[in-house]
Amino acid sequence: MKGNEELERTRTMVIDAIAQNMNLYGITPSAGRLYGLLFFSDKPLTLDEMKEELGMSKTSMSTAVRSLLDLNMVDKVWVKGERKDLYVIKEDWYQCFFDYFTIKWRTAITMNSIAMEKSISSLQELIADPNTSEDIRESAEMDIKKLKERLEYYDWQNKLFDSFETKEILDYIPIEKKEK
Repeated sequence: MKGNEELERTRTMVIDAIAQNMNLYGITPSAGRLYGLLFFSDKPLTLDEMKEELGMSKTSMSTAVRSLLDLNMVDKVWVKGERKDLYVIKEDWYQCFFDYFTIKWRTAITMNSIAMEKSISSLQELIADPNTSEDIRESAEMDIKKLKERLEYYDWQNKLFDSFETKEILDYIPIEKKEK
């Protein structure tokens, strides 16, 4: 059929770009290809259909789907008469962006903040110890200052992510849909 090869070539080009882009953000290329496949699909797909289309193992496919579900990038849908799980991408790309960055960054912020707060506590104990040398005490005070500045930065980031969750960010950067 005329144009089918060109259509598939252009879709593959976009799917590869999506996979590479998602890889930059810690999502496996296989999950990125799966997302691209669902993007171009005109119907919900089963794991078997996705496996067949992408040539991946069922285990890899299941892991990729779970990853995309955890990031709120795909939905499991129900279709009358179908006994297998079906999946589609979430159509609201703006919400996917908000969810992805909120989930990923809040996890990183939490891990870093906990480590920094524990470090600050340990450094304060080190400073209070009369056996600590003046050089070590000064270095510990400098470290505490740096860590507290970073924690202030994380507080700012959390406020930014709060604005994603409440969609307040859209008051400042509105979504502008172009006429088709």
